[in-house]
Amino acid sequence: MADIEPDHRAAKLRLLRTPNIGPVSYRQLIARFGSAAAALDALPMLAAKGGRRDFRAADPRQVERELAAIEKLGARPIFLDEPAYPALLRQTESAPPMLIVRGHLELLDRPMVAIVGARNASAAACRFARGLAQQLAGEGATVVSGLARGIDTAAHVGALQGGTVAVIASGVDIAYPPENEALQEKIAIDGLLIAEQPPGTEPLARHFPSRNRIIAGLSLGTVVVEAAPKSGSLITARIAAELGREVMAVPGSPLDPRAQGCNLLIRDGAILIQNAADVLEQIRPIDARAVAQPIGGYAAEPPEDASDAERGVILDLLGHTAVAVDEIIRLSGLPSAVVQTALLELELAGRLERHAGGRVSLSA
Repeated sequence: MADIEPDHRAAKLRLLRTPNIGPVSYRQLIARFGSAAAALDALPMLAAKGGRRDFRAADPRQVERELAAIEKLGARPIFLDEPAYPALLRQTESAPPMLIVRGHLELLDRPMVAIVGARNASAAACRFARGLAQQLAGEGATVVSGLARGIDTAAHVGALQGGTVAVIASGVDIAYPPENEALQEKIAIDGLLIAEQPPGTEPLARHFPSRNRIIAGLSLGTVVVEAAPKSGSLITARIAAELGREVMAVPGSPLDPRAQGCNLLIRDGAILIQNAADVLEQIRPIDARAVAQPIGGYAAEPPEDASDAERGVILDLLGHTAVAVDEIIRLSGLPSAVVQTALLELELAGRLERHAGGRVSLSA
């Protein structure tokens, strides 16, 4: 297939690694210009319209070094428009334009269930998560988690023989936490390891929410075993709910702070889970419908250039507080295509930030 030839991959990665380009703008640029190479040619013009005239795309030599490093590690890149890209994740607005994977890609073709929870989990919760993961994998599901301490580690260990996917916040060559180095390598050999960050990237705080959105996006449902309020596990559950996926939780004692997050989820409508059969009951009825999605992900309305006056109207509606793009469209009275073009230009110029839930704000 011509679209996955090395030159095409290098152009797509160069577009992705160019400053101020995220998942939404990457999709918009490919949809508008038809290819990464054509989009790269147009970037200086678009950024200039947004107010920046010194725009530079990513260094192609750095891109070539990254591709070589991925290959040397025994990994491979998968781009959003390639058949191997996970179908459920592709449907999400914030789907990473490229994943770096190492291991068995066929695990992505099975129903996937995320199991997440506290890093400082109790021994009983870890034992439950391990057993639940083992049973789910034995029934043909792929268990997805984030390779963190506690519940994540227990889930991976339980599912390793049947099928597990670890989504990490670092490069594929960086083990975190350090004590999971052997487990991470075993998953890369017997399961599947997924990273969004380039090789050599250490895990930073801002990378973990991105990792969580991948875990939720890959999965038909997310099971939370133990979690404190405001924990990363609850962020994953919230993302899953926003995506229309099943949110499930294991109840715990109201006297244990580590159970409060799960109990709150159940109070707010999450499915109470006691065993693997409960989980399978939630995901099986929607499995065939959810996975049978067309390959692509670049569908978009025809672009329409914005005039200086229209850009001014849009800029006046923006501030440092995030607001929904739909609200900008409604208040401006401008066509959606005009607003989207103007926002793209501002983003390329470094003047706009995108937030979860289709919201935008002026850069700080």
